[in-house]
Amino acid sequence: MAKKTEEMSIIEHLEELRRVLIISILGTFVLAVAAYFYIDKILAVLLEPLTSSGNKIIFTGVTEAFFVKIKLSVFIGFLAALPVILWQVWSFIIPALKKNERFYFTLFVVLSFICFIGGIVFSFFGVYRLGVMFMLRFAGPELVPMLTIDKYISFTITFLLPFGLVFELPLISFILARLELINYRFLAKNRRYALLIIVVAAAVLTPTPDVITCLIVSGPMYLLYEASAWIVRIVERGTARRKRREELAELAGARAADT
Repeated sequence: MAKKTEEMSIIEHLEELRRVLIISILGTFVLAVAAYFYIDKILAVLLEPLTSSGNKIIFTGVTEAFFVKIKLSVFIGFLAALPVILWQVWSFIIPALKKNERFYFTLFVVLSFICFIGGIVFSFFGVYRLGVMFMLRFAGPELVPMLTIDKYISFTITFLLPFGLVFELPLISFILARLELINYRFLAKNRRYALLIIVVAAAVLTPTPDVITCLIVSGPMYLLYEASAWIVRIVERGTARRKRREELAELAGARAADT
């Protein structure tokens, strides 16, 4: 009977996971359809680095523009559905956590969403626009850009997504520091290796082979590494102070017991 109950709990667990996946996919689909009705306005924002400098974008296939709008709608739908997806993940995991763990996990879910969206917004307005405008001007007046909409949007999505993930680094560093799995000394000692890994990762993540785009991406990534190291140092000092207070309290309790 115990075995049957255990099997039923596993089945129920899988059913709950299936429900989470269905709702997440359905939420993404619904919001992607809603985004399609505003896709021209969204495209105008994404094309602004080109149109502001007088450049035009083309498409070379009959169905290219249509499928690009579908691709972009799914991407926007996924971003818009992130609160729904994270809520489903939260509801799936939270019953297995203790009361104090639920608070930290809820905080992690909320902050991870803010960091991800913040990374995408920062990358577009702070890095992407400037990078595209610089690269177009770098070509000079003799060269005329003929950019296709499919390659441009693919380049944009590929450029923005890694920034959303990289912006999670300070949050992850905070959690690892709280768990005492990393420390500031380790991060400071391995700065040169971190810089090398960041440059290699930027070279892999950026869809263009030029050095300038790689530097534009790797610069903010390294600043996030330094910010993470700073956060770890603050957490480390707070943990050390807490441990000293606990030791003093234990020592005072031991002295009181002896008297």
